[in-house]
Amino acid sequence: MAMIILADENIPYAHETFETLGEVSTLPGRGINAASVRDVDLLLVRSITEVNAPLLENSRIVFVGTATIGTDHIDEEYLRSRGIAFASAPGSNANSVAEYVIAALLTLARRKSRLLKGRTIGVIGVGNCGSRLAKKAEALGMRVLLNDPPLQRQTGEAKYRPLQELFGADVLTLHVPLTQEGTDATYHLVDEPFLRELRPDCILINTSRGAVVDGEALLSALNSGGIAGAILDVWENEPNIDLNLLDRVDIGTSHIAGYSLDGKVNATAMLYEAACQFLGAEQTLDVRSFLPDPETPRIEIQDPPDDENTFAEAVRSVYDVERDDAALREIRSLPPQQRGPFFDRLRKEYPVRREFQNTEVVLPRSGETREPARTLAGLGFRVKEPDALRGELSDRRKEW
Repeated sequence: MAMIILADENIPYAHETFETLGEVSTLPGRGINAASVRDVDLLLVRSITEVNAPLLENSRIVFVGTATIGTDHIDEEYLRSRGIAFASAPGSNANSVAEYVIAALLTLARRKSRLLKGRTIGVIGVGNCGSRLAKKAEALGMRVLLNDPPLQRQTGEAKYRPLQELFGADVLTLHVPLTQEGTDATYHLVDEPFLRELRPDCILINTSRGAVVDGEALLSALNSGGIAGAILDVWENEPNIDLNLLDRVDIGTSHIAGYSLDGKVNATAMLYEAACQFLGAEQTLDVRSFLPDPETPRIEIQDPPDDENTFAEAVRSVYDVERDDAALREIRSLPPQQRGPFFDRLRKEYPVRREFQNTEVVLPRSGETREPARTLAGLGFRVKEPDALRGELSDRRKEW
């Protein structure tokens, strides 16, 4: 008997991939309910579907996969109690999130006529996303401070600093899971007392989970000048977000930081591998082969690349975060009952976005290109560099 498979419609190439294992159907994530999963064997979700006893109690599901890094929407203890296999996609979209933060920082720096080089960025949570971002920030010449209490306890490494040491940073960026309990609980980690410790010119970035930040406290800090600005991709009470907070942030987007097509396809591939292993089935295809050619395969830089504007323009040629910001701000013109569906639609209909690694940057023959080439390679681009640097930059790209 063929497996019956239900997938969130926002998981790319789910039909093409999982039809090798059974009969595939798709639904919007918020439309997946107890009735729709009753006769399903394999369930594939994203973060907006709560997978718990009320959803699965009367189903025959034997495998659940989430095409996400975070798992706070999954009751893993319940799955274990039912003997239901589980797989997630850690690291699948980490590079996408890191590129989003870099794009947002370069955009904000351009607006404020400031340089990122020499400024300090505090990275809270140094897993797949935070560690990648740290390397890209270092490539831009930023001073990076790391905070990750679980990793510090696990490794004992001095590079993981106490949270208090990050309060003096120019930028604070959050890359933590959402947890409600325990020593390292992150629910409302950023609250009123936290925000009072920050510099008044600090920029706060959240691409993790909305409830890691107390939205009311953040709005108050922005209104009072307690901090200079914020970049939010995630919000409390999604999809019904606080429009007053949206009005105050510098860049606001609809939970799409990790939505590069490369990242989403990585997640599909990871779930397919896990499902095949669980079923003892052969993997008969590579889902990454479905990826289209990049819209911007090549960028040629004509002038000597001597400042951050070069890097900002290269990034914007591949990913313009201001388009996503403008798209979300259209929510303000809608009646209240249409705003939640609009937020979800921005995610469902998100345009194809490719990662920097798919684009080659060609530097000019004249002028000093050694440092700009290193920076662009550190951000993730493929760089057509002078012969003397080719081997060195190839090695650096492998690190990212």
